[in-house]
Amino acid sequence: MVKVKLEQTEDADDSIKISGSVTVKEEESYDDKLLFINAIAKPMAGKKLAKKCYKLVKKAMKHKTYLRNGLKDVQTRLRKGETGICIFAGDVTPVDIMCHLPAVCEEKGIPYTYTPSRADLGAAMGVKRGTVALLIRQNDDYKDLYDEVKEELSNLNVPI
Repeated sequence: MVKVKLEQTEDADDSIKISGSVTVKEEESYDDKLLFINAIAKPMAGKKLAKKCYKLVKKAMKHKTYLRNGLKDVQTRLRKGETGICIFAGDVTPVDIMCHLPAVCEEKGIPYTYTPSRADLGAAMGVKRGTVALLIRQNDDYKDLYDEVKEELSNLNVPI
């Protein structure tokens, strides 16, 4: 049996010290993640919309061909004419690798938004690695949530 002694440290980084030198970082809040977003990350999904987007990603993962992830895959699918909802990570650096994708989405009439963290997008997919871009196509299994998210995305103010 292993005994673990938990003690709260007085550091400013909100970490928990576990018996000795091992520390575990507590979950960052939505507002903390907003500090690391890049300059083009607009429109940014609010806290509730981001949660709905993550929930939609989890449901779309069950249907492999209805979720496209990664910069290269999303880029080629958009150019080939696939439609759906695009979700981009807001903390991508360098921003040059994906700054053209919102313009492509606007040109094709595809609603898109940014979420604060690419790690959270990856976690919503069920993988440890983060992802920069997602394209979600409509399916009957999650049609209600898809339509709800799409409606909210169309109501966001897209800067031109």
